[in-house]
Amino acid sequence: MKFSEMPYTRPDLDALAQASAQAVAALDGAETAQAQLEACRVYQETADQVATQCNIAYIRHTIDTRDAFYEAEQDFIDEAMPKIQELDQQVTHALLRSPFRKELSEALGSLLFTNLEIEARSFDPKILPLMQEENKLTSAYQKLYASATVEFDGKTMPLPKLGPYKESQDRAVRRAAYEAEGKFFDEHQQELDELFDKLVKNRTEQAKLMGHENYLQLGYDRLGRNCYDPKKVEAFREQIAKDMVPIVARVKEDQRKRLGLDHLRFYDDVMLFADGNAKPAGSSDEILKAGREMYHGLSPETAEFVDFLYDNELLDVLSKDGKAPGGYCTDIPGYKAPFIFSNFNGTSGDVDVLTHEAGHAFAAYRAFQNGLPAKLRSPTMESCECHSMSMEFLTQDYHEKFFGAATRKYEVGHCEDSLIFIPYGCMVDEFQTRVYENPDWTPAQRNAFWLTLEQKYRPWIDFDNLPFYGRGAGWQRQLHIYLYPLYYIDYCMAQTVAFQFWLASLENREDAWKRYLAFVDKGGTATFEELVSGAGLKLPYAPGAIREIGEKILAWIDANPL
Repeated sequence: MKFSEMPYTRPDLDALAQASAQAVAALDGAETAQAQLEACRVYQETADQVATQCNIAYIRHTIDTRDAFYEAEQDFIDEAMPKIQELDQQVTHALLRSPFRKELSEALGSLLFTNLEIEARSFDPKILPLMQEENKLTSAYQKLYASATVEFDGKTMPLPKLGPYKESQDRAVRRAAYEAEGKFFDEHQQELDELFDKLVKNRTEQAKLMGHENYLQLGYDRLGRNCYDPKKVEAFREQIAKDMVPIVARVKEDQRKRLGLDHLRFYDDVMLFADGNAKPAGSSDEILKAGREMYHGLSPETAEFVDFLYDNELLDVLSKDGKAPGGYCTDIPGYKAPFIFSNFNGTSGDVDVLTHEAGHAFAAYRAFQNGLPAKLRSPTMESCECHSMSMEFLTQDYHEKFFGAATRKYEVGHCEDSLIFIPYGCMVDEFQTRVYENPDWTPAQRNAFWLTLEQKYRPWIDFDNLPFYGRGAGWQRQLHIYLYPLYYIDYCMAQTVAFQFWLASLENREDAWKRYLAFVDKGGTATFEELVSGAGLKLPYAPGAIREIGEKILAWIDANPL
């Protein structure tokens, strides 16, 4: 069914409550493992119906945050979501009481119970009011961000449309674009500071009510991390600071020379080439058409997937007034369908949407097609990001469809940009970690710490007294810091895995694709460590892994000059 034709009705919480109660009774009274499996299946049908309506409302709300109907529905769902989670938790606890755990583990895999135990300790009904408040605060931030417009180049435009100006060959235009963006954030400084302060204190209070010293462990549990802890993440970050930052510094020096500048400023950061970054050659419609052709050529599996996506209007990618910023992929379980949301702005990022977000969507599509149970459709988030970031590289044979004569420039730029991102992502993670360890920091203290991290992870950055960025508040434009705490490191670890899939594909593309497809098709039946090792790749936090991966990438860059 086409997305525009999917009916929406407010999620029926009474039906879900009844289904949850019936499932708990059936699970507790079951005399066989098979009876418990059937009870879970029946409950999941109702849970999927509720999730379907919640996600339809969310998608339509983010497509147009000015739509009063879907704004009201999103407000209702924000309020209802903790209750929905509570009902699901009741079923989880009943499963954890099962006398048939051995039989259920044989049928579904032992990881399911590990994940259920993590899920069970991440929620308690006593924190429900705080979770409702948290949802309202994140929605307020998203609505504020979505409302952002600037006067620039004689036009009124949403922030994403500044993207091409940030990549202008005219350095003054680039600086002016960042100034215009910074002005919006400076004008809303108090509101942004207050929203974040409330979110940090809210999440900290939730954690303390759950028996934690601070939010960190609760945050890890909510992300379902089942095979590594904060110490391994810290070890990964320190490898990046020690072994990757010097490599990126070398790449940034190459960039400075290409641009013919005596010194790089912040507004030069994404300007990789003097004659301009690679841009898609066609219109938005032509990019979408080329995307369909790309996936038809890549594999039979992706051909089937892209036809389903396009034929059912399961993507909304054009930037427009009132549309929420950023991009995401979600799913609509009642229709076994993924959905891609983004904001095209005329840069190479438009193509990245058709590889990155489509990587997420492909994984969701395969999970539905393979009939994986709801709790096993998706792995933990860093593994999900491996799906998307690896797809960016594994589609390399088709980049010419988008960039024509500029394909080589795009490939070099994409490689460098992906490399440059990793220290930034680690900076975001260390910032969040320290913020939640110090929930009483003032806005000024947070900004000062952010500037300290700039020196650790991006010592080549010079903000040149830009508004907003220059005072250390640049983190406030990163949606994840407000909406998805502690998530951002997942991108960094996934990027190291994606690089390894890419390096493998340079040696044997067919074999690399098979390994990638096997990685995707395991869904949530394996941990991140099992998925990476099973694909014959190195774990990001393994000693020496970052140096080895970084040196191989640098060797490719040196061997492929423009």
